[in-house]
Amino acid sequence: MSGAGAPAQKPTDCHELRVAVVAASWHETVMAGLLDGAARACRDYRVEEPHVVRVPGTFELPVVAAALAGQGYDAIVALGVVIRGGTPHFDYVCTAATDGLTRVAIDHQTALGFGVLTCDTEEQALDRAGLSTSHEDKGYEAASAALTTAQTLRQLKRGYV
Repeated sequence: MSGAGAPAQKPTDCHELRVAVVAASWHETVMAGLLDGAARACRDYRVEEPHVVRVPGTFELPVVAAALAGQGYDAIVALGVVIRGGTPHFDYVCTAATDGLTRVAIDHQTALGFGVLTCDTEEQALDRAGLSTSHEDKGYEAASAALTTAQTLRQLKRGYV
């Protein structure tokens, strides 16, 4: 299982952070689970109203994440799902999204939670979507990672780390 070895993290108070969630629209059930997981993480970390933006698909996540980073958001959670088909399209979209989101995080020095599922089957995606029947909650994990990283970046900027 891909979740093996995940760090145990206790939510901390992140109410002062500006948080945005950018989410793809393909695969409604999976995306609903990912969005719900990200929202639960934000509540657990005391982020009251993350700004949620929807985009058509996973390929569009980086450009909107870059725009949000440019608007001064402290943490951005990118959520999407790409399921392998019979063509190389899967590889192109996964590579573009991963490279683009990495570039946003580095270029803007902004915490970015990577909640993009890259799965061979719909069943694998559903198992990671944070639904009642899922074994993993990647939306929650991505938001938690973004919030924790945003706090670390703030501490670095203030000279505390």
